[in-house]
Amino acid sequence: MSLPEIPNSIEYSSDRRQYRVGIVVPTLGTRLEYLIESLTSIRKVDNCHITVVAPDPTHIQLSVDSMLFDSIVVDPGGGLSCAINLGIESLPDSVVYVNWLGDDDLLGFDTLRIAVEYLDMHQNTVLVYGGCRYIGPRGEELWVNHSGNYAKYLMRFGPQLIPQPGSLFRRDAFMHVGRLDPKYKWAFDLDLWLKLSQLGQIRYLPHTLASFRWHAGSLSVGSRRGSVSEASEIRRAALPWILRVFSELWESPLRKIIFYAGSRISRRSN
Repeated sequence: MSLPEIPNSIEYSSDRRQYRVGIVVPTLGTRLEYLIESLTSIRKVDNCHITVVAPDPTHIQLSVDSMLFDSIVVDPGGGLSCAINLGIESLPDSVVYVNWLGDDDLLGFDTLRIAVEYLDMHQNTVLVYGGCRYIGPRGEELWVNHSGNYAKYLMRFGPQLIPQPGSLFRRDAFMHVGRLDPKYKWAFDLDLWLKLSQLGQIRYLPHTLASFRWHAGSLSVGSRRGSVSEASEIRRAALPWILRVFSELWESPLRKIIFYAGSRISRRSN
């Protein structure tokens, strides 16, 4: 029996519970084992709407248990940021808090409860984040990013240490700042964090909230040099003009240090 053709707009599952949290999982559908692990880690939380964005939704429907996601959106083909934007825009109206998760990353079991409780109690906070485990291709732990409250200050002049996996932000704030900027291919999370920081507070939660899988097939790992350069461009653009003039004095050595650190993790992973 053939599956019905999926339109470009969202197609919901039969479960229409009024979720307040939405997680978008963009995927090419080429790493099904990782994708299933990722979706399973989110579904275990059981209190969020999961939207998959894929260029071939029929392939996902045929290959992945339908209980692991609530809806599918056809990837518009404008890059990862465009796929995430469309996924967040198409979430149900009941969704208040959002994030995306790479199709090879894992969400911590208690992540959403911890994040939602804090955001509910602190209306002036627009983004929360915590620690993040870095794991290798087979799930082996490489190291743990215990980024503290300092990371939200450091990202303006140094490396971006706020883990995107496991963080949670307000959907209305995301829409207010204009969503993810599609001109960025890798460091669009840094651009978003800087914009959100202009609207409200960014808070660190002392918990390890997710796992980032470090492997050659990962976009941010495989394109490390481009990612480092793009993050540098974003930091410089966010500086006051007088500091921007002199910023290359520290940005040049900083790019080399960040790239070297990433290369060491890659060697350890391999």
